Amino acid sequence: MNSKEKLLWSVALPGFGQLLNGNYLKGIIFIALEFVINVQSHFNDLILHSFNGEIVRAIDHTEYKWLMFYPCVYFFAMWDAYKDAGGGKEPYSYLPFVFFAYFVTVGLMYSARVKLFGVLLGTVWFPMLCVIPGVLMGMLLKGIFKRAKL
Repeated sequence: MNSKEKLLWSVALPGFGQLLNGNYLKGIIFIALEFVINVQSHFNDLILHSFNGEIVRAIDHTEYKWLMFYPCVYFFAMWDAYKDAGGGKEPYSYLPFVFFAYFVTVGLMYSARVKLFGVLLGTVWFPMLCVIPGVLMGMLLKGIFKRAKL
């Protein structure tokens, strides 16, 4: 398996990429963190409500203090699996992952108030959309830093 495959397994569930890399302790820790954060934040309920169009109900059930940990754990587990599998050798290749986590976390904080085209997207859909500016910002800064040879 190559580094991108292990990255994608980590997308499926944080910790899977680490298990495939043979880093069993790290993998088990990431899986345990994912489950604890998921249960404490009621994330599966939020996903269920959001997919059924019950955005206000999802917002009302959100445990922000727990859910705000999720993007950082999720994207760090992705980066870690990718890096340990031999990817990420390029300078500043971590920046897109850092900015994914940052933008999704900030998006989560504002998700109960932000409307796009008059539509409230809530605590699942809006943070997911925040991945796009996060990756763009990370890729832009990666390119700038590489060109500047910082």
